[in-house]
Amino acid sequence: MSLRSGLWSWPDAPPPRESEVIEGTSITVAWNDIYYAFNDGLADTNATSNAVVNYMAKSGFWHYNADSELVKDTDFGTYEVVEEDPLTVKYTINEGVKWTDGSAVDAADLLLVWAANTTHVSDGEGTIDEETGELTGQTGTFWNTGALEDYALDLVSETPEIGDDGRSLTFTYDSFYVDWELAFSGPGISAAGTVMLAYPDDYAEGDEQKAKDDFVKAVQDKDLAWLQPVSEAYNQDYKFSSGTPDSPLQLLSNGPYTITEINATDGYTTLTANPDYTWGPSPKYESITVRVIPDMQAQITALENGEISIASGQPTADIAALLGAGVEGVEYSGAPEGTYEHIDLQVGNGGPFDPATYGGDEEKALKVRQAFLKIIPRQEILEKLIQPLQPDAELRNSQVFLPGTSGAEAAAAVNGYPEMTEPDVEGAKALLAEAGVPNPTVRFLFSNTNERRAQEFLLIQPYAEEAGFDLVDASREDWGSALSAATTEYDAALFGWQSTSTAVGSSAANYQTGGLNNYYGWSNPEIDDLFDQLAGEADPAAQEDLQVQAEEIIGQQAWSVPIFQFPGITAWSAETEGVVPGFLSPTYFWNFWDWKPVSAAE
Repeated sequence: MSLRSGLWSWPDAPPPRESEVIEGTSITVAWNDIYYAFNDGLADTNATSNAVVNYMAKSGFWHYNADSELVKDTDFGTYEVVEEDPLTVKYTINEGVKWTDGSAVDAADLLLVWAANTTHVSDGEGTIDEETGELTGQTGTFWNTGALEDYALDLVSETPEIGDDGRSLTFTYDSFYVDWELAFSGPGISAAGTVMLAYPDDYAEGDEQKAKDDFVKAVQDKDLAWLQPVSEAYNQDYKFSSGTPDSPLQLLSNGPYTITEINATDGYTTLTANPDYTWGPSPKYESITVRVIPDMQAQITALENGEISIASGQPTADIAALLGAGVEGVEYSGAPEGTYEHIDLQVGNGGPFDPATYGGDEEKALKVRQAFLKIIPRQEILEKLIQPLQPDAELRNSQVFLPGTSGAEAAAAVNGYPEMTEPDVEGAKALLAEAGVPNPTVRFLFSNTNERRAQEFLLIQPYAEEAGFDLVDASREDWGSALSAATTEYDAALFGWQSTSTAVGSSAANYQTGGLNNYYGWSNPEIDDLFDQLAGEADPAAQEDLQVQAEEIIGQQAWSVPIFQFPGITAWSAETEGVVPGFLSPTYFWNFWDWKPVSAAE
């Protein structure tokens, strides 16, 4: 099977870069949610609030620029396809790249990524707390990454080969994988640090190489008994609900910054420039503080008062008008973001949309789901809440494709969403009558600190009540953790999916059985099979066809409905230079190394 990109290779690594950090400089920026985990690749830590902070403390093989283009970070390392059939990819980390404990970033760290994201180095399972969504315990070796059989790195069934004096790792795929280049961007967690956390009595400072060697041997030998504590440390020891951790092993950085303070009480995280960092563009500020301000209006006020230098979030019409009229000392940019608003329905909690509620009657539960989605006033939400910010905004009519693409048009022709523009109360009543389910109660989960979502709820509520639904406000501040855990406490959820990559198969995690982002018990063998086929398909036309087929079934299942693409606003102090909003996560953080005081540019 041929690859569109052919065989790739890169020249020798460029020389180390000189530091451009300006002594004594600092900047405070805003984000809307709390930072709580250094390992953001877990099922219970996979949040943008973690990703944007960690992005500044970690390096890798690539990143996305503001135009969603993949940029290869050859200062860090290189990767190349060394064989097309079977697909064989070699990753090599440059000499001189190291963790903040002084140890080299090497193949052991890459091997940890593979081990944690396959099913081939696992024999256990985890226990999830229904209230918090957190992993509370495990049996055997278990990595809480949501890895699925025969998907992504799981297609590398043989232990990858280490080479180049321990700096390279070569993956041989069992079959072609369409998003192989995006399978991972680099080692975010130190293998030695994780082993030393797992076995604190067996290793001391200076034993990093021994810890790596022991880890590599255990993976190669499939010594799952030895790896069990390592997987527990990987799952648990990088979470910081109470603030800055005691052990420096929990925050080992291989990037431009190190995380030096996590204040959960006051809601901020501070990063300090890594003095040994030379394998990428140098940051300019000596420290960056990310302050939690959930409300966009409060962010703008803090920006006007000089308390922060960058604000970004979900704007209201008042905020857009304020910035449009001009605010002294503040610049801004407005553009659609890589996030779309949608409503998802729970089918595995014994609630109104779950077949188990009706003795396993799939058809009855489907009619109740269809009835509920019929009463969502999508066009009214768009006109009243979004078009005042972005007059040309349109409804999003695809779950899988970005607006404006040929795939989005093809999906909209078969998924039924364009017919769900205006609320159809009579149609909803008729479906409930057919199902024989009068007055079902629907507990509606959303953020109680998000004004726009509160307004959406108020727009939906009268149509729901008219159709016969008892719509209950189940909003809460910890909606994110409740989404994946408190399944018995909500029946429908309103939030946004933020795109993190351009991966063709990225939607699989949302809709496949057991997918990392499938919190609702959704399961359909045809959809599972279509995404499995997609993972091995190299032809773009065939890829689009498989995605359209999957979306048609998603629409038929009435699991979810998209509403709109986020209109985003990023505003910043005129005293700060280099701020460029990005479409994909990590949004405006994508080029943090370019931020600098205007005074430094003069």
